[in-house]
Amino acid sequence: MPNCLTLKKSNCKNCYKCIRHCPVKSIRFSGNQAHIIGNECILCGRCFVVCPQNAKEIVNETEKVKVLIQGGEPVVASLAPSFVANYEGAGIEAMREALKKLGFYDAEETALGATLVKREYDRILQEEDRDIVISSCCHSINLLIQKYFPRELPYLADVLSPMQAHCRDIKRRIPGAKTVFIGPCVAKKDEAEYYEGFTDAVLTYEELTEWLKKEGIEIRAEKQTDGKGLARFFPTTGGILKTMAQDAPGFTYLALDGVENCIGALKDIEQGKIHHCFIEMSACVGSCAGGPVMEKYGRSPVKDYLAVAGYAGEKDFDIDQPESRQMRKHFEPIDQRAAMPSEDEIRDILREMGKFKPSQELNCGSCGYNTCREKAIAIYQGKADVSMCLPYLMEKAENVNDTISRNSPNGILMLNDQLEVQQINPAALKILNLRTDKAVLGDQVVRILDPAPFMQVKTTGRGIFHQRTYLAEYGCTIQQTIVPAEDGRMLLCIMRDVSEEEEARRAREELSRQTVEVADKVVDKQMRIVQEIASLLGETAAETKIALSKLKESITNE
Repeated sequence: MPNCLTLKKSNCKNCYKCIRHCPVKSIRFSGNQAHIIGNECILCGRCFVVCPQNAKEIVNETEKVKVLIQGGEPVVASLAPSFVANYEGAGIEAMREALKKLGFYDAEETALGATLVKREYDRILQEEDRDIVISSCCHSINLLIQKYFPRELPYLADVLSPMQAHCRDIKRRIPGAKTVFIGPCVAKKDEAEYYEGFTDAVLTYEELTEWLKKEGIEIRAEKQTDGKGLARFFPTTGGILKTMAQDAPGFTYLALDGVENCIGALKDIEQGKIHHCFIEMSACVGSCAGGPVMEKYGRSPVKDYLAVAGYAGEKDFDIDQPESRQMRKHFEPIDQRAAMPSEDEIRDILREMGKFKPSQELNCGSCGYNTCREKAIAIYQGKADVSMCLPYLMEKAENVNDTISRNSPNGILMLNDQLEVQQINPAALKILNLRTDKAVLGDQVVRILDPAPFMQVKTTGRGIFHQRTYLAEYGCTIQQTIVPAEDGRMLLCIMRDVSEEEEARRAREELSRQTVEVADKVVDKQMRIVQEIASLLGETAAETKIALSKLKESITNE
């Protein structure tokens, strides 16, 4: 499968939003980066639409089309019917005019091919002995069945898509022509490359819009009605059914959109719950008009439907119907080659995720998978990692924090911005002479400590470090550090009982004071003796006095 969807690795922020929205979980996470698994992807484009960092991008074929145009052969555009919803006010003549300015030989509506397809659907239901027929216009649905429901392949209509039918008809009418499909779909790029000989290149509306903008070409508004083109309803939910006769005896006609709904129906078919039914299936909610590359990725379901309905006619296009064999398309199963773990291996992985019993399997979906078991299977297949489990990470972090907090010799106190106690550890309870944390949790800090330093940190946003405070009520001295946490929404206080250090310091100070007093007395006594001797000898005692004074000063400083 060609890699129509690529990833800007530098943009991926490991948010798992793409895997949460991927209906078939065809995204692998490795090295904190998302990787699209080509042989599992159905190219619905959901990851492209929901990625908040624009990390997913569609391979651009604008340059390829320019090369085709420069080749000298006529290049004809096949415009998906949803163009009237994407380019407000434009009809086929306005689009043809703009595309010719880009160098296209001509532009036609893919709805011409849709007319051929719906006629073939009607013929199959009337003339062939079929039980269930599933429309094959949506390549993403075709891939879904080929990859995930291969037993339902016999029910998939073996009919060309409107894009293929139209491009084949263009090549029949215009010898040597090259065809370019333009629409809102990612999957059509894959369809064009896989089934050779029909479509030479595919552009999205986004690619066309950027090209027109660079060339300074504007699409003029025009009157949007000609009475024909019933098949223009194709890009809407139920649009295929609107164009069909719906008169096959004993058949029920049903339209489904959204991959999840289609998967539900395929499961019912697999279980034998559905019979004698024609099912129109579209991967996108709202069908092609809700495609992943509608302009600005906007969703305006009602407005888009009205635009399509307003342009659609009440009659079919005048186009020659080819023989049935020329409308045939063959589908084969596509092997995914993903190994499945045994029950024991799943249980081992669940235990590694901290899930030791079913009650611990929260199935919260934060990792992107619907259940913890699905996540365990993805881990086994190398598509996911244990660390993607949010409850597991939170519990692990809480356990680590709790272990540190409970075993820390320092008192730890956490306050909210209202100075209410949110957390207190055993060391803090001991310092503050509290039996349990329930006695203070949720209360104002003023109940147990002076709130002034906490108010100071909250107001200034600057921490207080190693501040010594005597707590008369508790008969102890603490060294406290108070810092803002969680962008100022919380205050963290770390307390250390330094009562013994303070007692030792006071003891040292008392000893020094007593030593100074003794030294002072000795100095005074010696001074008197020296002065008496000096007076007898007639000598000055200045030098002796200075030396003894320095000794006294030294002891005092100690």
